[in-house]
Amino acid sequence: MTILRRIATLNFRELVVLCVIFLRRPFFLLPTYKATHQAVEICNRLYGELHHEDNRTNAFRHALWNYLICKYCLNIAGSQEKSVSWSREITDLHERLSPNEALARRMDLHNNRIGREIFLRFSGSEEQVVLFLQQKTREAIQVVSLEEIEEERENLVFIEKLK
Repeated sequence: MTILRRIATLNFRELVVLCVIFLRRPFFLLPTYKATHQAVEICNRLYGELHHEDNRTNAFRHALWNYLICKYCLNIAGSQEKSVSWSREITDLHERLSPNEALARRMDLHNNRIGREIFLRFSGSEEQVVLFLQQKTREAIQVVSLEEIEEERENLVFIEKLK
C-alpha cells in the first residue's frame, strides 16, 4: 500500500494525530517520507510483493525502514538519540493506526526496534546495512505467540513462512 493510499484510509482522529506530530516537527516530514519510500523500493527490488505479508521479508522491511528513518533524520535531529526517538515515535504511531492483529503489531514493533538498534551500533554504508539485514533476515525466528517475541532480543521475528 502506498503512503498516500494508507493516509487516505485514516479516520479523522487518526489524521489529526498524524498532522499534529508533523506540525510539531515539520522538518522531519521529508526525510521520513524519503526513508519510507527508499525502504519500500529496496524491498520491492529484493523481494517483489512478498514483503507485504507477515514473513521474513516483512521483518527485513520494518528493520530497514527504522534504520533509514534514523539515518535520514540524523542531521535534522542533531543526535542519534533524537533521531532514534523520532523514528520510534512515528513508527509506533504507524503501528497503532494500522489494522494489524496483536501478534503482527508486536512483531512489527519488535523488528522496528531492531532497525533502530542497528542504526546505533552499525557504522557501515547503506548497502552494507542492507547486506547485514539480509543475513539477519535469513536468521529470523518464526513466532506464534507474544511471549516468543518477548524472548527474542537480538533476532528479527516473523509469523508466516514464505509462500
